[in-house]
Amino acid sequence: MLLTQFGYAVVYFFTEAAFSQGLSPQIYVSYRYCLAGLLMFPFAYLFERNSRPKLTLALFLEICLLSFIGTCLTVNMYFASLKYTSPTFVASFFNTVPSWTFVIAIILRMEVVDVKNPRGIAKILGTLTSLAGVMTITLYKGPALQSLWGAPIHIKRLSVHENWVKGSILTVASCITWAFWYILQDRDQPYIKTKEQSSTDHNAETKAAVKEEAASAEKDEA
Repeated sequence: MLLTQFGYAVVYFFTEAAFSQGLSPQIYVSYRYCLAGLLMFPFAYLFERNSRPKLTLALFLEICLLSFIGTCLTVNMYFASLKYTSPTFVASFFNTVPSWTFVIAIILRMEVVDVKNPRGIAKILGTLTSLAGVMTITLYKGPALQSLWGAPIHIKRLSVHENWVKGSILTVASCITWAFWYILQDRDQPYIKTKEQSSTDHNAETKAAVKEEAASAEKDEA
């Protein structure tokens, strides 16, 4: 888990560095899922070709829905928010995804909380603390910290306030859609158990959708 979080932190900084040099978030996501699909396909074929469920129309539509919500929609908003804010902000905010999942599960009556039970109280307090911390870093702007050394990469920003508000909205939206994605996967247990196959299918579906979006975005910029 620690190595995973460390890897995410490294990705945040390298991704923002690429965005600051002019890389489009849509193009980045397209390349990301093209590569991920190619890497996952051999593992899915070798280890899960006999255990994966039969591909029916209902399962295909579920794959499309999961791919659109959990990867295409969420990841595009996620990296767009990284372009407008900072790696520290995005990393801090995405720690609230379990809290959003808990709140949505309660709203959809998929989670029952006993306020008389210490476990239920701990869930509520943890969720409130997490969301309160995120609201603090979103709304409160402290004094700027000046670096003693020059930054190796200079990020061009037109309006700090406008970019920060835009990035915050995108970050919140991506967290909520990611929480919905976790909840939807709970309904699709037989398919999700084939981890390599489900990852390959999600990457393939997302790659097709994101390529169209990236081509449209590049055409609009041109």
